Amino acid sequence: MQHTSTQDTLVGLFVASGIIGLFFLAMQVSNLSSFVSEDSYTITARFANSGGLKIKSPVSAAGVKIGRVTAISFDQKSFYSEVKMSINSKYNALPDDTSASIYTAGLLGEQYVNLDAGGSDTPLKNNGKIEITNSAIILEKALGQFLFKSAEEKK
Repeated sequence: MQHTSTQDTLVGLFVASGIIGLFFLAMQVSNLSSFVSEDSYTITARFANSGGLKIKSPVSAAGVKIGRVTAISFDQKSFYSEVKMSINSKYNALPDDTSASIYTAGLLGEQYVNLDAGGSDTPLKNNGKIEITNSAIILEKALGQFLFKSAEEKK
């Protein structure tokens, strides 16, 4: 059986396309798929506990992804976690009394920031701050409180 250069080329293209497909799949799974930097504005929220939130975690409103977390830092004066988010500029009508919560999505426990719009007529501006926040629920802490409470009730 003879191998022709055409067969070798086709097999090479097939293997290369498989590798490229796996690369893009890995980028989608790891939330690194946004190659294009869109026009955006930055907002900040402070949480008592940011849990397992990571840079590039999604920011959503009403179930729609509208941005990403760009930085997480620790404020040494207030002892809060400060989360900076980049919001796509086409979503520039978020009221200035919007609240932010950290939720867990999926079986792997990926955390994201959810924004709930308030009722104000004044929109959030670039470098605006969200004052109303709900921290991440820490599973170990909630479980510990449940066990302590049930042990106390048995006494």
